[in-house]
Amino acid sequence: MTIHLDHIPVPARNNFASARLLADLLGVPWSETGVGPFVPVFVNDGLTFDFDEWSEPFPLIHYCFCVEPPEFDAILGRIKADGIPFRSSVHGPMDSRIDTAHGGSIVYWNEPDGHQWEMLTVSYARRA
Repeated sequence: MTIHLDHIPVPARNNFASARLLADLLGVPWSETGVGPFVPVFVNDGLTFDFDEWSEPFPLIHYCFCVEPPEFDAILGRIKADGIPFRSSVHGPMDSRIDTAHGGSIVYWNEPDGHQWEMLTVSYARRA
């Protein structure tokens, strides 16, 4: 049996703004209408992030994308162009640096609601 993650909800204070920002940074499509209260970002053919508007406090979640080096450079370029602070370590200061200690490139940034996004070119969780 093959199992694939299909979609994941992302709590947000403004689901439209958060979905639009992530879609713009990743260079992927999104829609203002989804199923129920969700605003979907179509990450790829098999994964959708469904931004769900919450008013109460919610947990801050860490999400990670593994991308090819050309996509890494393009996405990082959009992060820089938007003036979004980024860093080279998961809990470090916003140093505008890229971590290359794990055999690839890694950066982290936070979206306005506080969720932490990570982008890497080589998965340290799934070594070959």
